[in-house]
Amino acid sequence: MIIFPAIDLRDGKCVRLYQGKFEESEVVGEDPLKIAISFKESGAKYIHMVDLDGALNGEIKNLKVISEVVKTVGIPIELGGGIRDMETVDMLIEAGVSRVILGTAALKNPQFVMEAVKKYGEKIAVGIDAKNKKVAVNGWLNVSNVDYIDFAKEMEKIGVETIIFTDISKDGTLQGPNLEQLDKIQNSVSCNIIASGGIKDIEDLKTINKMGIYGAITGKAIYCGNIDLQKAIEICK
Repeated sequence: MIIFPAIDLRDGKCVRLYQGKFEESEVVGEDPLKIAISFKESGAKYIHMVDLDGALNGEIKNLKVISEVVKTVGIPIELGGGIRDMETVDMLIEAGVSRVILGTAALKNPQFVMEAVKKYGEKIAVGIDAKNKKVAVNGWLNVSNVDYIDFAKEMEKIGVETIIFTDISKDGTLQGPNLEQLDKIQNSVSCNIIASGGIKDIEDLKTINKMGIYGAITGKAIYCGNIDLQKAIEICK
């Protein structure tokens, strides 16, 4: 299983949210590049980044920081937040982003996902963020009537290879992931599933690893010292 340490960007700084609430954001690092380098030094093979300003506003806002991390760190970066059209996807791939994550746009415009997958294949992932099993969009501010499993199956049909699944109620809480929903999505589609939200310690990572999940994103647990990234990567190899 791949461990994806997370960098969530807001106003160029590294922050963490609680259950996706923007008013409850906490700055965990002034310098995202420094944090990305420390992740690489701990053995990370991939970094997960989110442009929170982009998720809220519908366009990438932290491109300068993202480009700097991509160029300097030299390991694959996946990025989500505010990616709503092909021009943005093209720009990010050209900037060296290894995997582009579509969220809101995937729900609102499946045709766009189809186009992106046709052009870039495995470089396109879809983020499914669920609240009470329903897909949320626009920086998690709006909840649709679409069931997360139905949506995952739709994305699988389109040809999406990687899905990042987040139970919003768990995100940033350190209360443990939603294993039931994770297991359901893992067994409903053949896509690679990346678990996100609520991971509190190494034991959670071991449990997810045993489920045969492709990857796990951890942010808050690293920043508050609950998870030693180097140890986690060794254990989940």
